[in-house]
Amino acid sequence: MKAFLLVLAFLGPLQVADDSVQAWVQQQRGPLLERPMRSLTDLGKPVVVFAGLLLVATFDVSAGPATARLALAALVPTNLVVEGLKRLTGRTRPDGEHKRSNTSFPSSHAANAFALAWVLARRYRRWAAAPWVLAALVAVSRVYLNRHYASDVLVGSAIGVLCAWFAARTMAAWEARRHARSEI
Repeated sequence: MKAFLLVLAFLGPLQVADDSVQAWVQQQRGPLLERPMRSLTDLGKPVVVFAGLLLVATFDVSAGPATARLALAALVPTNLVVEGLKRLTGRTRPDGEHKRSNTSFPSSHAANAFALAWVLARRYRRWAAAPWVLAALVAVSRVYLNRHYASDVLVGSAIGVLCAWFAARTMAAWEARRHARSEI
């Protein structure tokens, strides 16, 4: 009960901070950034994500299929956690939309982008900065387009990274057990 009360105590100041950031970002909006921000948001659509993973699996013969498998293994728990929290919290979006099935907290775009960034940065270390920067831009686009608060994308980003890390550890443990069994 104490933990619940502690969480409630932080919600008021958090909403004030979210509202301040949101107001500032919305004041910065202009025609020059609308199309790039919408394009960045579109990168988070499932069809784009799956097409990208198909390209990775197809064109990186050495480790592409394993990378795509790990990405999918990271995206499943990421989306389960995000969708569960969305239904649990029911937070109205900054633009005023309130559908129980598609609430604001946390951002699934940010969660998925950061889960993929973790996987891709781990696989393609030479270009590791690129997926992180792209993930950050996708998250910023969600705030810019008035679909999420800053805390939505920050928590979504953390969920994505944690789920990707968990998926990698789980898959590595399974692989180690499979390898140990094959040596018997």
